[in-house]
Amino acid sequence: MNEITTRILKALLLVFAVVLVFSIVYHLLFQGYRTETAIYYEVSDASVFQGVYIRDESVERFSGRGAVRYCVSDGAKLGVGSVIAEIYENEEQIDLRRRIAEKQAELQRLTKIENPGTSENAQPNHLASLIGEQYRTLVQLRERGDYDALRGCRQEMSVLMSTYEKITDPALDLSERIRNLKDDIAILQSQQTEPLNTVRASRSAYFVSFIDGYEDTLTMEGVRRLTPEQLAAVSDEGSGAQEGDVGAIGKLIDGYAWYIAGVFDNTKLRLSEGDTASVRLESLGRKLTVTVESLISAGDVTRTQGVFRCEQLTQEVVQHRTERVEILRKTVEGIKVPRSAIRFKEIEETIKNEDGTTYTQKTNYKGVYVRIGETAEFRKLDIVYEDENFYLSSLNAGNGYVALYDDIIVKGVTADGS
Repeated sequence: MNEITTRILKALLLVFAVVLVFSIVYHLLFQGYRTETAIYYEVSDASVFQGVYIRDESVERFSGRGAVRYCVSDGAKLGVGSVIAEIYENEEQIDLRRRIAEKQAELQRLTKIENPGTSENAQPNHLASLIGEQYRTLVQLRERGDYDALRGCRQEMSVLMSTYEKITDPALDLSERIRNLKDDIAILQSQQTEPLNTVRASRSAYFVSFIDGYEDTLTMEGVRRLTPEQLAAVSDEGSGAQEGDVGAIGKLIDGYAWYIAGVFDNTKLRLSEGDTASVRLESLGRKLTVTVESLISAGDVTRTQGVFRCEQLTQEVVQHRTERVEILRKTVEGIKVPRSAIRFKEIEETIKNEDGTTYTQKTNYKGVYVRIGETAEFRKLDIVYEDENFYLSSLNAGNGYVALYDDIIVKGVTADGS
């Protein structure tokens, strides 16, 4: 390579370096876009109030003598004649039955694991996968507050983990433990005595194992006669009237339907009688659907006494008389767009008539500029909600509209996109 060629190459490299530096400086100084990612977002018109739960309830009683062993959980649906509780002479008999139930559950689990078919058909990789799935289900159930399903899921996971241990360790022998459990159960069963009395349901209803003293005063028939002052006086600890009722074994709740009553701000929700809405309860991980039964002014525009009917009765709900309630008018979902990014652009479009002919018209669209590489391109908005700080655009508006994860330019672009 001669000297002239070398000088030419050096000059070209120098020019290229200068152009590169200039380009970088230009983009930093003159096209320094500041962007925000278009993310999924949802909003709800909501109001929070102290709700009072109103149900048709009747107290179930027994003689008051002896120890009570409940045979059903709170919130259980009972038929006529279903056993609510057994009355024993002392607590030892109740503890005895608890120990028997625990050992029988363990025996059932170990017997299932020891079954030859379980080990022969199970593969470690498959079991490990099932254990992972069961763990994720456990987390989801815990987040939703579905504790009944959580108990069953936990038992199933215990079986899977023990089975995995069994097939990965052939020396593990559970037969002796099974024999010992059978012997223990037989000994404990021999110590059982018959209950002094059995309490049965007199009708089809839901059962709760405690009373709070409001059973006769907070009824569905009298819900509309309650005043704001009476609602405010209700306590989740009870009225105190229940403390002297030593013969009460619990209460029966009639039907699925129950009411939530409370004073809330309806100025933003604008609910009317007959509307449906959703509520979030402090004790429950999921939303419930309610119908607006009654709305009465409670003194000023921000205080409305509402009665809401619900057809879903859960174990968590029956354990409370009053708690924090959030009522939601509706939930709107979309792509969150900051107001600072809003721009307008006149777009010429071709419109097709019903007879097949076409014409063009210009429409001024509200939208945003998004960064595509190093350029800014306009995207329209299909607004489904607006706030003082942001808009929500439809999730599936189509081509030409802002989409999830677009880089929305919030600074560095003028009204015309330059």
